[in-house]
Amino acid sequence: MRISRRAVAAAAVLATVLPLSACGGGSDGGSSDASGKVEGKITFQTWNLQANFKDYFNGVIADFEKKYPGTEVKWVDRPGEGYADKISADAAGGTLPDVVNVSPDLVAPLAKAGIALDLDKAASKYRKEYLPGAWRSHQIPGTEGTYAFPWYLNTGPLFYNKSLFKDAGLDPEKPPATYDELFDSGLKLAEKSKGKIATLANVPAIEDFGRYGGRLMNKEGTGFAFNDAKGVELLTHYKELYDAKALDPQALTATPESSGHKFLTGSVAMNPGSALDLDHFKKQAPSLYKNIGITDQISSTGKANMYVMGVMVNAQTKQKPAAVAFAHYVTDATRQVEFAKQVAIFPSTAGSLDDPYFSKEDGTDETRVRVAAAKSLKTAVNYTPVLFSEQMKTELRNQIAKALQGKQSPKEALDNAVKTCDRLLQQS
Repeated sequence: MRISRRAVAAAAVLATVLPLSACGGGSDGGSSDASGKVEGKITFQTWNLQANFKDYFNGVIADFEKKYPGTEVKWVDRPGEGYADKISADAAGGTLPDVVNVSPDLVAPLAKAGIALDLDKAASKYRKEYLPGAWRSHQIPGTEGTYAFPWYLNTGPLFYNKSLFKDAGLDPEKPPATYDELFDSGLKLAEKSKGKIATLANVPAIEDFGRYGGRLMNKEGTGFAFNDAKGVELLTHYKELYDAKALDPQALTATPESSGHKFLTGSVAMNPGSALDLDHFKKQAPSLYKNIGITDQISSTGKANMYVMGVMVNAQTKQKPAAVAFAHYVTDATRQVEFAKQVAIFPSTAGSLDDPYFSKEDGTDETRVRVAAAKSLKTAVNYTPVLFSEQMKTELRNQIAKALQGKQSPKEALDNAVKTCDRLLQQS
């Protein structure tokens, strides 16, 4: 599945269903020991991948079984719709497959329930094979361990309209890279266009607070902290943009589709996107396409945001050596690079992004975006806390909307959001 299609309220669903009494389950008393002969039958579950990648996965399984005689891998694929519910039901019923495709928000409640195997104990020898940021993405605040092998990654470069920058007296070859530069450029664009050109079409999300350099959670993982001084500062700047019409007036209710349309029609100067968008611009807006600029995500930390998928090993599996070996095999450098060349994703393995496929342009739109994204992923971070549910995202967005509309101060908005999110966290 594409990385952007994540289960709605997945973490909340799992956390509600899975009792912590599940901790330490399994025939071996919850041992993390994965040593021993790689043999036996295991089941591997993916998330909406069979329709398009049947031959690829059948090939991976055949190669694994050839490498480890005596193993047998059964592959099952579940649809995207209801994936979180299926995992929670299987986990609660003791029927979860041995190896499971997960995202960080899905693995968090499984780890807390003792169902996800701690790879820092069971497979620490493989850690160096992965990008540090990718490996950390399946760690849970307040809990020791890493609970899934990082698999494929994604991120998106930022598109900008060079013509609009030039008209505002800004250097079209030097787009903003930090939030301070973004705010400065945004106010200039709005002033020059008398409020007709906005720089952005979306309100800040939780990852913006991370990229701005603020704290998102306390170290114990028991509460959120995005209402710190940096968080308030960020939202205050967004309020300034909103008042100056440098933030699109419809940003409070914007969707990716509506934001994309604003950028397409030239009323918004910057918007995140992908190679598919470039092809769309070329066909639907030739003048925009001729003036398109591609830059990294805005970040004051020097690190972009990454989206990551993982492969988890069921701590209760009766075939730990085989399950760990297969989870690693699916996510090793050879398999990841091969898979990434079939779909618009990126490998999480160290050194793989230096492959010419990800590092050298050939003059096409596809490689322009691919190379830009791959470069930023080398040091990228998954800023979205694994414990931050869809319900929490909605709460943050609602409070931000009130602040932008002047119904409460940025400080009050973030304090209220943190209070509600902390309560939801405790309830889970």
